[in-house]
Amino acid sequence: MNTFLRRPKNPWLFALAAFVSACGDREKMPAWPFGVKYEVFVLAFADGNGDGKGDIRGLTSRLDHLEDLGVNGVWLMPIMNSPSYHKYDVIDYKSIHPDYGTLKDFKEFVKAAHGKNIRVIVDLVMNHTSAQHPWFQEASSGKSNPYRNYYVWSVKDSIRSQISKKTTSFDSDNITQWHAVNGDSTSEHYYGFFWGGMPDLNFDDERVMQEFIDIGRFWLKEMDVDGFRLDAAAHIFPGERAVDNHRFWKKFRTEMQKIKPDVYLVGEVWLGAEEVAPYLDGLPAVFNFDLSNAITSVVAAGMDTIGLIKKYREITDYYTSVNPDYVDATFLTNHDQNRILSELDDNKQKMRIAAAILLTLPGTPYIYYGEEIGMKGVKPDEYIREPFIWASEDAMQTSWEQPKYSTHQTVQPLSEQKKDPLSLYNFYRELIRFRNGSKALTLGEIENTNFSIAEVVSFKRKYDNEELLVLNNISDVEITIELSEENENFDAVVYDSNKTASLNDGELRLPAYSTVILK
Repeated sequence: MNTFLRRPKNPWLFALAAFVSACGDREKMPAWPFGVKYEVFVLAFADGNGDGKGDIRGLTSRLDHLEDLGVNGVWLMPIMNSPSYHKYDVIDYKSIHPDYGTLKDFKEFVKAAHGKNIRVIVDLVMNHTSAQHPWFQEASSGKSNPYRNYYVWSVKDSIRSQISKKTTSFDSDNITQWHAVNGDSTSEHYYGFFWGGMPDLNFDDERVMQEFIDIGRFWLKEMDVDGFRLDAAAHIFPGERAVDNHRFWKKFRTEMQKIKPDVYLVGEVWLGAEEVAPYLDGLPAVFNFDLSNAITSVVAAGMDTIGLIKKYREITDYYTSVNPDYVDATFLTNHDQNRILSELDDNKQKMRIAAAILLTLPGTPYIYYGEEIGMKGVKPDEYIREPFIWASEDAMQTSWEQPKYSTHQTVQPLSEQKKDPLSLYNFYRELIRFRNGSKALTLGEIENTNFSIAEVVSFKRKYDNEELLVLNNISDVEITIELSEENENFDAVVYDSNKTASLNDGELRLPAYSTVILK
């Protein structure tokens, strides 16, 4: 037995030990934090009170969908009180937006989710508040106000050059970060990286950190959530103060672990690998944007696969060297990006192969709600957050906006896909359940193969005595593969996405747009 299974130092490894002993059952979900996660925009998901807006009660009533799909964690985009539809500008950090319900509704949701072995991750927006937050309302009332230093201020004359300076980043198209109070250009200005309605908090003031320790305690203890998705994690301090960002998250993680030892923190750090790595002491999981872009690009092109796994291994090996407990958070696209099917020109076969690559790689894959039924969407943001499509007629269908891309005419409803064994939904469901039952796919290392086929993404996954060979044909033609001496011990097909692959005398016929796993 491995030493860490006898005496784990990391609380996550207690869960790992339990999973390893139970992996024989393909219906069993992997232990936390491993396993597939699901991102939900509550407003667009399920309407529990008939007002057309998704809410917590609606989400609770549709937990069966998540359980049936096989996910063991759900990330909720912001649910706190906010003046905007997306709710990334918070007014009250210890609240549920009235459109979504009450704190009581949320407690019942968490209890129901836990009853189905589904953990709950809440989006926590710490970089900024709403300009309508009481803190900012107080701070902007005068220099002597006790809350003044909760935000970053400067008089116009000293920032004249900065106001006109155009600066952007991957996660913001804002070109002016300094904003006048109430639009009065003669007044003092405050810093807001994303937008004037989102003033940045000043974490040089220790009181602000203490506020969020208290907020974290509220959600982890009183609401019993399991962790946080940390928005804009690279922007707590300005870019030139990256070292302060790294220290901040390390301290925040320590404080959260005092409250809940196995707390799960996953950060949005939309930067290159070398800039991401120093964050990993404080954020043991970050979203892998490089992988997301690479999968999309390779599948869209239908070739040039050779460097994909090599690059992925270089990045994750580097991350693990910084934090051995690092768990990669992988995804295809999320709420800030065009939906994956639209990025692949509505090609559903390419959609399947992109999903298959994601779900057979290491890490904890995240599925953006509706991805499993082929929802479409192209920016602006409202159109990549359209209502989930449940059935031709469903009382819980949301109507918070008129969809442009994902309609009943363009997307087959979930109710119909459930009845179709060849549907995209059943493809996701089958592959997730296969992954859940495999120690190699859930926990295993990834190794290169000796294949050099431009149309095939290939790699090995290994954990203890289970070793798998994964082959993804991303092209529109059948590929014949001669298994080399190195790979000739893989002689049994254990997963075949198209049910048409054949393996005879060391020769594998890999159909177009298909995934085959050999044991």
